Formats: sequence, C-alpha cells, structure tokens
Amino acid sequence: MNFVSIKDISKRYEETLSVDHLTLNIEEGEIFGLLGPNGAGKSTTIRMICGLLKPSGGKITVNGFDTNKNLLEVKRSIGLVPQELAIYPSLTARENVTYFARLYGMSGAKLKLRVSEALEFVGLIDRQHIKPEQYSGGMKRRLNIACALAHQPKLIIMDEPTVGIDPQSRNHILDSVKELNRLGSTIIYTSHYMEEVEAISTRVGILDQGQLIALGTKEELVRQVSSEEKLQIQVVQISELAIKELEAHPRISKVILAENVIELHLGSAQTYLQDILYILSKHQVSIQSVVRVEPDLESLFLSLTGRTLRD
Repeated sequence: MNFVSIKDISKRYEETLSVDHLTLNIEEGEIFGLLGPNGAGKSTTIRMICGLLKPSGGKITVNGFDTNKNLLEVKRSIGLVPQELAIYPSLTARENVTYFARLYGMSGAKLKLRVSEALEFVGLIDRQHIKPEQYSGGMKRRLNIACALAHQPKLIIMDEPTVGIDPQSRNHILDSVKELNRLGSTIIYTSHYMEEVEAISTRVGILDQGQLIALGTKEELVRQVSSEEKLQIQVVQISELAIKELEAHPRISKVILAENVIELHLGSAQTYLQDILYILSKHQVSIQSVVRVEPDLESLFLSLTGRTLRD
C-alpha cells in the first residue's frame, strides 16, 4: 500500500522551478531514504508532503488524505523532525514534549503516558525535568525526535536528524529509527551522511534539479548505473609489463595504480580472476591481498549527479 503518493507535483518560486513534475510513491512500513545535493528540491518536497507549502501543480496524498482537501488529517498522520531544532530552551524536556503533544489534541492520562513513553524511547526519561539548554547537542537532537513522536504518527519525516552530534548519539538515533520502523512507522529519512541512508533504508530516491533521477534499493540502483565490478589487489611491487598486459585485457576497462595497490574495473571479477592472477604470476608479482570492492551509495551518487552530496 502506498502511504505517501506524489503525482506530478511541481513547485515554482517566481522564475525558479524547485520541484519539476515529481512522481513518487512511498510504501507503508518502509524506511525511504531521500538524497540529493543542496538545492535539489528535497526540503521543498518535504514541506509539500507536510502541507507547509502548496504545490504549484500536482497532487499529494498521505495516509489516504489529500493535502489540498484534508490538511488537518494529513498533519495528524505526520511527525516531523526538522533539521533545525524545534524545542524551547526555557521549558524542561517533559514540558517541551507535552506542549507539542497538546498541539495534536492529546490530554489527560493519555497525554502523560505518551509523553513518558516518548522520553523513555529516546533515553531522556531520567533527565525529563532538565531544560534543554543544559543538554548536549546529541541530547537536544533526541528531544527533537521525542517531540515528533508523542502523538504516535504513522509517518515520521526526519530531515538531517544527526547533524553535528557525537557518534554515540548518532548510533542511538539510527537504532531508534530502525525500532520505530519495526513498531510499524513509515519513515522518510534525509541525511548528508551517505552511510546512514545506506545502513537503514529499504529504498532510496535521489533528487537532482527538482527531478527524481534514480529510485530503488541500493542493489537495484547500482545495477542501473553500472554492470562493472572493482577489484583492489595489493602487491609487493608493481610490474610495468604486468600493468600493460592487464590494460590490454579485453574485459578490463580501467587499471588504476595507487602505491602498491592495483584497482581493476571489469565486467565480472569472478569470471576473470584467474586471468588476472595468471598475468601477475607470470610477471612474478607477489600478491598480498585481493578485495572485491562493493559499490556504495557515495560512488553511485557521484556517478548520477557528478557532484558530492554537500555541493
């Protein structure tokens, strides 16, 4: 079932087209990683899903509700964890979570229970009566998440939730994302840390210049971009004759040297490994290790956009 359905949406700011006829479906129960360089249209898309911006054209439904017709129901379905901290430094952690939960109409015993559960979930129940101005950066980020969880949203949108925090807090947040998903939440996750998206996402969508340029699992995306594999062979010494013979091999498209490491780009490492080992042995090249390099989202992103994620 599609929990978020985006059909042919656009958003124009005067002469600038920020989102360009975007169509995208996010399934119920998945962790969807949304990537793109700065200015790609990610934040604009998120704001339109949340109903904070109205599309210039197209249609968005969340949990079956149209953002143009049933905006209140859409907002009740969503918990937003913004990139900028949305907490009040003059209120305690508990008062912060209580304030945001009340905005969703919660009250009484249910309110108290859900606030406690949200603080417990992010590991702040023991410090619930402390004001966030006394928190570390990681604790503030976790409180930011608790404020978005108390009303038990079916869709959680996390926009750069781990920016500028320590590794321990980052790991806690990533574990929390996976646990929320296990408990039934659909999650949209954006980050500049490619390894985070790679570690937790069931599918990934890549935006560039307001358009969706790639969509699928990591494995599907890698297959879309390239059928080549990489081998890194660490040797004791380099033989120029061996390198020339490797470069002449019809199935090896590229040979890269870096100190005592030979990197080979080829069609199938398993099929042609024996050829490679024979060439190196023939030229008396001593091999220390052979590693097949798994494609990652970083190299995929560069291949698709020609830019790093932070451009």
